[in-house]
Amino acid sequence: MNSIITKYLSALIMSLAFTTGSGVLAVGQEEAEQTGEVVLLPEQSDIGIPEEAFELANNLYLEGKFEDAILVYEQIVSSGYHSPELYYNLGNAWYRSNRISHAILNYERAALLSPGDEDIRFNLELARSHLRDRIEELPGFFLNRWWNGTRDIMSYRGWAMISISAFTGMLVLLAIFLMVSSTAAKKVSFWLATLMLLVSALTFSLGLDQRNHIKNYNGAIVFVQSVPVKSSPDVNSTDLFIIHEGTKVRVEEAIGDWYSVRLSDGNKGWLRQETVEMIYPAAEDL
Repeated sequence: MNSIITKYLSALIMSLAFTTGSGVLAVGQEEAEQTGEVVLLPEQSDIGIPEEAFELANNLYLEGKFEDAILVYEQIVSSGYHSPELYYNLGNAWYRSNRISHAILNYERAALLSPGDEDIRFNLELARSHLRDRIEELPGFFLNRWWNGTRDIMSYRGWAMISISAFTGMLVLLAIFLMVSSTAAKKVSFWLATLMLLVSALTFSLGLDQRNHIKNYNGAIVFVQSVPVKSSPDVNSTDLFIIHEGTKVRVEEAIGDWYSVRLSDGNKGWLRQETVEMIYPAAEDL
């Protein structure tokens, strides 16, 4: 029993590390440089902490300097910093610059990291309303829809924190169970501890699935005005259908410089890798 609790606690501690270990740039960066009308962040480690750079980009956005704001946001991302707020604001800047595919890409990245955020979802749907392609999504198995819907209520960090809190509550209740002499109190503390353990295990599973979902996410956005989807990874193969800029696809396989992709309506085919941008290429940082 002690061995099981020890292993589970170790897994929870690892989850806590994931909740606090990502989303931090190198410290020791002090200020941004301004060259003409464009505000740049130097690539060296003297550009200021992420909060300063993020505030700089936000101020540029509020001043209507969307291209300048995009440059700063993008360089923060290139430095290894990832957060839903960053991608959301970057998506807003691209949207205000009338670059819809870039906006959708960053809203998708923000939604992946913070699936329960209504503002992100609203702006993503608003950007999608500008797309030429209208693709109906096939309904999945109802149990999968239920699980995924529950999983996406919050981020994996949120699930991990709930799991840790419930596990801590279980340990407190077990201590009460061992210390009290009243039979009624022992029964109540025992069943409450059991309930806390179940909650901890369930939320831990949801958080772990959420994190694996991000790490293994294979969505991509079309980044060319229009592109034919081929029947095989060959420029001379048959054109199956045409999709347009901003359309979302799922990458199922890669051969050479080709992707096997599937649309949400079930249609599939092959695209050149250069025609799409993966939604979350930095998942290995999580």
